[in-house]
Amino acid sequence: MEPTSHKPPLYTLWQPTTLMFILLIGEGLALILSLAPGNGDGKWITFGLLSFTIQWIVLIALSLLFLVRLEIRKLGVVTLSYVILAALLLSTCFVGLIAWWFFKHLLSSGGLTLLSMIGTMCTITLVVGMLSLAAFQNHWQAQQLAVKAKQAELEALTARIRPHFLFNTLNAGAALVHGRPEEAERLLLNLADLFRAALSGQQEISLEDELALAKGYVEIESLRFAGRLNIQWELPSPLPDIKVPALSIQPLIENAVKHGMEPSSERVNVEVIVKVEPHQVKISVLNDMPKNRPTTVSGYQVGLLSSRERIRALSRGRAELDTRIENNRFIAVISLPTDQ
Repeated sequence: MEPTSHKPPLYTLWQPTTLMFILLIGEGLALILSLAPGNGDGKWITFGLLSFTIQWIVLIALSLLFLVRLEIRKLGVVTLSYVILAALLLSTCFVGLIAWWFFKHLLSSGGLTLLSMIGTMCTITLVVGMLSLAAFQNHWQAQQLAVKAKQAELEALTARIRPHFLFNTLNAGAALVHGRPEEAERLLLNLADLFRAALSGQQEISLEDELALAKGYVEIESLRFAGRLNIQWELPSPLPDIKVPALSIQPLIENAVKHGMEPSSERVNVEVIVKVEPHQVKISVLNDMPKNRPTTVSGYQVGLLSSRERIRALSRGRAELDTRIENNRFIAVISLPTDQ
C-alpha cells in the first residue's frame, strides 16, 4: 500500500472533498451566469439548464481522465493541470456540439452561431478551469508540506528517544563480552536488526516481521536485566497476514520496561497479546506498575505521544493507540483494521 506522501497528484482528484469542491464550483458558476443581466424572468430556468450543462461537462472530463489514468498517474502537478484543463475543454466542445444538435433552431433564432457559442463556453471553461487548477496546485503543495513537516517531527522524536536505548544496550554488550561472549554476540545481532529496520525507511511491514523485531528487543532487555523481565506472548496461529507500522510494537514494550522495570528492583511481568476480532486486529502490551507509585499515565506520556503520532502517521490514520490503567497494570492497545 502506497503511503500518502508518495501518492501522485491524480490521486487527490478522486477524493470526496475534491469532488465536492468541483461540484460546488460548477453550481456557483451556474448561479453567477443565471443572474447575469439579460436573462429576464427566467433566471431559475437558466440556472437549471446551466447547472445541467456544467455538470455534464465535469462528468465527461472526469470520465476522460479516468480512462487515461494509467498513462497520466505519474505526471507532476503542473503537467497534470494542463491535462485536466485539456479534458475540460474537450468535454466543453463535445457538450456544446450536442446542445447545438438538439437546440439548433432555438439557439440560432437569437443570432447565435455554433462557433460563437462554443467559443464562449470554452472561454468560460478556460478562465474558471485555470483558477480552479491554481487552487488545486496550492492545495497539493500545502498537503505535501504538511506531510513533510509531520515526517520531520516524527524523525526528530525518533532521534531523541533511540540514543537512550542504544547506549544502555552497548553498555550491556560490553559487560557481557568477556564473561558471556555468545550472549554478547546475540545482543549485538538483535540490536543490528532493530536499527536496520529503523534506518530502512519502510513505513509498514508484516505483523510477523514486527513481532520478530519485538522479540529481538525483549531478548536484549532480558540480558540487560538478568532474568527480572518475565514476558509472555499470546499469539494466534497462524498470525494475521496484515501490515503494521514499522517499529510500532517494540516502542510499547520499551515503554513498559522503562516505566515498569527500571524504577523497581522487583520482577516485572509483561504480556504481549494479539487478538483477531471482526474487522480488526488488536495488539495489547500489558505491564505491572511499580508498587508505591501513583497510578497515573503521566510518566508514560513522552514515549506514548510519539508512538501514537507515529502509528497514526504511518498508517494514514487507520490505526489507533489507546492506553489505560487497570488493576495496577498499564495497558497499551494498537487497533488495526483487517481490510487492508
